[in-house]
Amino acid sequence: MQANKSTIPALVESQRAFFKTGATLPVKWRKEQLRKLLATVCKYEKPLFDALWKDLRKSESESYLCETSIVKGEIRSALKHLERWAKPRRVATPITHFPASSHIVYEPLGASLIIAPWNYPVNLLLNPLVGAISAGCTAVLKPSPYVPTVSAVLQDMIEETFPKEYVAVVQGHREVNAELLTQRWDFIFFTGSPALGRVVAAAAAPNLTPMVLELGGKSPCIVGPDANIKLAAKRIAWGKTLNAGQTCIAPDYLLLHKDIKDAFVAEFKKAVEALHGTDVRQSPNYVRLVTDKAYQRVKSYLKEGKILAGGAFNDAERYIEPTLLDNVALESNVMTTEIFGPVFPVLTWQDKEEVLDFVNSREKPLAFYYFGNVKDGRYLIAHTSSGGACINDTIMHFANANMPFGGVGNSGQGKYHERETFLAFSHTRSVLNTSSRIDLPFRYMPYKAIALMKKILK
Repeated sequence: MQANKSTIPALVESQRAFFKTGATLPVKWRKEQLRKLLATVCKYEKPLFDALWKDLRKSESESYLCETSIVKGEIRSALKHLERWAKPRRVATPITHFPASSHIVYEPLGASLIIAPWNYPVNLLLNPLVGAISAGCTAVLKPSPYVPTVSAVLQDMIEETFPKEYVAVVQGHREVNAELLTQRWDFIFFTGSPALGRVVAAAAAPNLTPMVLELGGKSPCIVGPDANIKLAAKRIAWGKTLNAGQTCIAPDYLLLHKDIKDAFVAEFKKAVEALHGTDVRQSPNYVRLVTDKAYQRVKSYLKEGKILAGGAFNDAERYIEPTLLDNVALESNVMTTEIFGPVFPVLTWQDKEEVLDFVNSREKPLAFYYFGNVKDGRYLIAHTSSGGACINDTIMHFANANMPFGGVGNSGQGKYHERETFLAFSHTRSVLNTSSRIDLPFRYMPYKAIALMKKILK
């Protein structure tokens, strides 16, 4: 639906009213909704592929790998495990509480807002929705206006599948986001930039609304002197050119050991050619920059250093070739803002402590990548902080749904993936059940039994 200031409050109230009916509470009902979502994703998969190509020039193969297959996997996992996730869990009770039993129950938070970005518009809208449905929440979905074709298909999918008082799609630009954020929500799931994350956090603060913020940052990619250079270059080139670098966990800048710099540059050129051909512009698997504004911003970085590889661009197509950039100033734009594109600044190092000093002097990134000896990688990870990390790989930690994904500090807060997504949309509630048949005197004034209690607890 196209939203305005008059329709949004009414929509939110309708979802609150629906939630209060208790319809979303039975696990059996939630699983029925998950099956409906899975069916509609399968039905609309080809239209989604076509829309992703039109808006981002994202190939069908990449759209499957990075968008729909992940969503379908998340739904299937929820269907398989939801009864176990939602089941009350008994925990130990101290002897001082006798006669009592203790349980943890999982209750839905209520009316939720999910705001998705444009770079993975299907995955990052529907994966949180799986968590909302699994937990028993209602959801208002706000897709990105920068991918209008995809957003329209998503709206058709959701409106065909769910009543709007349960799950609704709201379209619009930042003024719509602003109006949505003035409403009182029980939970907010936001994916976007740290700057916009602060806006969301400020809007949530008056009502102390819990939230997950999936943000980003400048994720370092470090290559050690003993790395397998050919394999490292291949995996790094893949991670940097996936979605043309428009990935929140894309390697943002390179820290190459001085001894392997030239060898790495040579192998990186070969890796890009192996992935995308001699003319990257003609590759069917190379995405374009999403908007003219984004394109001009990333293109401007080409002037901030010496080009070691790549450097070609085409304004009409918003195309920028994968580019290695040398001799960059640490205070330049390319080294102080998240690049979110296929430009790769190159720095060098000699000693691991240089790496630690540099990485730790900056905001905590969403990802941390090291190529080389595993022991060195673990040492660097142990002495830095990031949302997630890979040793001898890039991006793939996100693809392991058995591990939670989320940021830290400037790169975000909260986490999700499978059970973690269910937990994000749930309130973990502690329930103590004390028998009324026996009433021990330990806790009552004037505490005459305290001496005995101390002996028992020794």
